[in-house]
Amino acid sequence: MQYMMLICGVEGGVLPPDEQAAMMADTEAWVKEMDGRGVRRFGDRLRHTDAATTVRVRDGETLLSDGPFAETKEQILGFDLIDCADLEEALEIASKHPAARSGTIEVRPLWPLGED
Repeated sequence: MQYMMLICGVEGGVLPPDEQAAMMADTEAWVKEMDGRGVRRFGDRLRHTDAATTVRVRDGETLLSDGPFAETKEQILGFDLIDCADLEEALEIASKHPAARSGTIEVRPLWPLGED
């Protein structure tokens, strides 16, 4: 089953240089481990919310607005698509991600088209 990991945290949170380097190294190690296990399909960081555009269509009119829709301190900073045997494995994988130590990771199963 495929799951999307939404990696959330405070955008622009500044870590001391040594902590930032450690976080990047730990994340690269996590990616290497999950790729090696064959469970990580794809993932990446996202640009900051000032690069986001929200799209809505109301009464046939397309409405565009700058930034994310949600008004919250935490934003989605990145994502990983993983393919696991079950939710238990997906949660184990998410708990190993370095971002879980300082932010939040939402794990959500994909809902394929045509499936109820």
